[in-house]
Amino acid sequence: MKTFKTYHKINSKKDNVSFAIAKMEDIYARHKGTVDEPHRHHYFTVLIIKKAAGEHKIDFHTYPLSPQQIYFVAPGQVHQVIEREQSLGYVMTFSNQFLVKNSIPLSFIDSLNLFYNYGQNPPLEPTAAQFDAVESFTARIFELFHGTAPMKYVSIGAFLKLFLIECNTICAMNPIPSAAGTSGNNLIRAFKITVDQNYKKEHSTIYYAHKLHITPDHLNRTVKSKMGTTAKEYIKARIITEAKRLLYFTDESNKEIAYELGFTEPANFSAFFKKQTQLSPSDFKNKEKKA
Repeated sequence: MKTFKTYHKINSKKDNVSFAIAKMEDIYARHKGTVDEPHRHHYFTVLIIKKAAGEHKIDFHTYPLSPQQIYFVAPGQVHQVIEREQSLGYVMTFSNQFLVKNSIPLSFIDSLNLFYNYGQNPPLEPTAAQFDAVESFTARIFELFHGTAPMKYVSIGAFLKLFLIECNTICAMNPIPSAAGTSGNNLIRAFKITVDQNYKKEHSTIYYAHKLHITPDHLNRTVKSKMGTTAKEYIKARIITEAKRLLYFTDESNKEIAYELGFTEPANFSAFFKKQTQLSPSDFKNKEKKA
């Protein structure tokens, strides 16, 4: 069976570390340019790229690395950075624990819609002026993290929130809501959690609407307005993402994967997978192995 690394802790040597930031060029030098294998984290990861050449793969979608990009990788997503030369920029990691300790609600992260995208994760590509603004926050966070200022993590939390708001402003498709605690944002968070808990056995929008005590129309309107996609499309994307992971990283048969993901017949799973990806499960597996 194929396996891939899962990083549970931000710092493997220290249990209580919930935030870190490093320069990409330092990481490249430390690893002597060795390309890391596909892996995932149990924490949030943000790449702020000033200069780079290569590829960034996130859940089997490949994006070319180029200057002035910002990537957001959610906990559990499988990703791999392939650098053809030394990159310049920052890698910032933080956990749910860090957010809670610094009064950043998880509902705020969800309201931004920068993370938890089970369809595509293209990078933000700001203008030069926008990137300068984002980089100024990042540089200040880096300076604080490697300094000894009093209450430095409180300051980092404040700058991190400003950084995320600035990024969300750049992302024109997902403007920040006027209030992060609105019922709509709470509904989105509850919907995402419910999907993650049940997508392997429940695929219908009606089921999730019932679980959330609302009508399917209300659920679809809210998801569409906050996330730019329908509830059904989000559920399908979550299933496809897991199917791809199981096909690539395990030796389970198509039949076993079909049943694991809640399909009563393997043929139904194959038809669903091909409709969503334009490839059969076997063709996808063969294509990725050759990549």
